[in-house]
Amino acid sequence: MSITQQYALDAYRARQHGEPVVPAPGAHDWQVMRELRDYQQFRAVVAGRPAHGRLRQALARRLRPRPTC
Repeated sequence: MSITQQYALDAYRARQHGEPVVPAPGAHDWQVMRELRDYQQFRAVVAGRPAHGRLRQALARRLRPRPTC
């Protein structure tokens, strides 16, 4: 049984029992990958290694002194 067939069967059963339908396969894949990357960066910082990527950029923006006119 393919993943699409399994999803169709699960959605059918959920409707029959009046339960909420499960999300489609792949609906949240990118969000999961972002959260996994952020978690790995967090673990790196806790372990004493430098952070890279979005977390480091966000911290740099917060800590950067604002230019005065």
